[in-house]
Amino acid sequence: MSGQHEGTGVTTRGAEPTAQLNARVIGISIAAALGGFLFGFDTAVINGAVDALKEGFALGPGLTGFAVSSALIGCALGAWFAGPLANRRGRVPVMVVAAVLFLVSAIGSGLAFGIVDLIAWRMIGGLGVGAASVIAPAYIAEVSPAYVRGRLGSLQQLAIVLGIFAALLSDALFANLAGGSAAPFWFGLEAWRWMFMAEALPALIYGIFAFGLPESPRFLVARGRDDEAARVLHEFTGVDRVNLMIEEIRQSLVSERRESLADLKGTMFGLKPIVWTGILLSVFQQAVGINVIFYYSTTLWRSVGFGESDALTVTVITSVTNIVVTLVAIALVDKVGRRPMLLAGSAGMALSLAVMAVAFSTAVPVVAADGTFTVSLAAPWSTVALVAANAFVVFFGATWGPLTWVLLGEMFPNRIRAGALAVAAAVQWVANFAISTTFPALADLGLTFAYGLYAAMAVLSGLFVLRFVPETKGRTLEQMSDVVELPPRQRRVRGEV
Repeated sequence: MSGQHEGTGVTTRGAEPTAQLNARVIGISIAAALGGFLFGFDTAVINGAVDALKEGFALGPGLTGFAVSSALIGCALGAWFAGPLANRRGRVPVMVVAAVLFLVSAIGSGLAFGIVDLIAWRMIGGLGVGAASVIAPAYIAEVSPAYVRGRLGSLQQLAIVLGIFAALLSDALFANLAGGSAAPFWFGLEAWRWMFMAEALPALIYGIFAFGLPESPRFLVARGRDDEAARVLHEFTGVDRVNLMIEEIRQSLVSERRESLADLKGTMFGLKPIVWTGILLSVFQQAVGINVIFYYSTTLWRSVGFGESDALTVTVITSVTNIVVTLVAIALVDKVGRRPMLLAGSAGMALSLAVMAVAFSTAVPVVAADGTFTVSLAAPWSTVALVAANAFVVFFGATWGPLTWVLLGEMFPNRIRAGALAVAAAVQWVANFAISTTFPALADLGLTFAYGLYAAMAVLSGLFVLRFVPETKGRTLEQMSDVVELPPRQRRVRGEV
């Protein structure tokens, strides 16, 4: 779950023609995107540890769901406070703080005494995730030349899926080496503890890199440090006419000071219609159940007959698939358009989730020797479920995954973009928390019910796009401002949706 916060960027019409892409801006963008890598790693690393935590701490479905999704509470708080903190202290210090939070969380989670302190450590890591989800794309947008800002901004999304892959791969590695996630490994500590502590290494690297990053020129101009801003713009962003660029940044800052959350108020249940569109985009992105796949997939595949090693391997393959289709989405979005891709994604997700629901309707209850209850899928339904789950990841990863954040960065009018993005991002974390927490309880009711519900959400997401989401392809931000301020009904009359 990442995106480019264009409201925090700068307008570069005057300076853009003289901007030259250089290796330095690519390097600092990659370094900043390491926050996205840790974002993905931290949220997915719980996958391989779920079963061991359930057994080791004797967790019921409700507490299991809360333990998995507890980090998301910290995510919402971290995202909400990261922006104001970055405006006061700078972008780079917030990245350093996020790296420290990741490091502390990794070690604390790995050495947890019980479920209560594990949840506390996970929430601390969530603060880092939330901060990284806001600061990394904002920083990349502010240091990038305008004509490559989209491509450099996409590094954040790519870093997130790579972080998910790395977490799942390391989970599988530790479990295989130890003979199971609950088995003792190095220094007598269980393998699941090393899964969490593995995050300490990328967190340390992120912190070291963050110390070496130049501060955002936008922050420097806001603090009257024009000489430092000029150096960053010239040496990293590649701008030759730095005085003109600094003046444009200063003008944008004057405009932003007049913006407040009160500007989001409107006639549709207290908010502007386009703000509700952004909120519901965030809700539907999570309501289809994508994070169930990444948080619980190892448990899921074990429940249908895979051994722990094979289940972790399948989960890693799913993660690789997610990386590939994210690259496909980046290649297609400016050619095909946002609405057609979202509609295709909704249809594909609905179909694949429906197939999973049908497959699990054939599951046979199994009671193990220790009294634990699982289900088993006989051939060919086990294969059908596996294919359908990966098809779901393909349709989501190529459409709703990256495009939700693309739209949130584009479709809001200039004067409310930052505030509307903050609201939509906070709602997305809350929706993520709700879906992740409730899955174990839904699974107890039956996986057919759970995946059937997510399939229904996918159908509704398509109807929502068809009726309310404007097409933003090929439009300037100024052109879109005139369109999205209209109520959805008037946009449909004008053919804007």
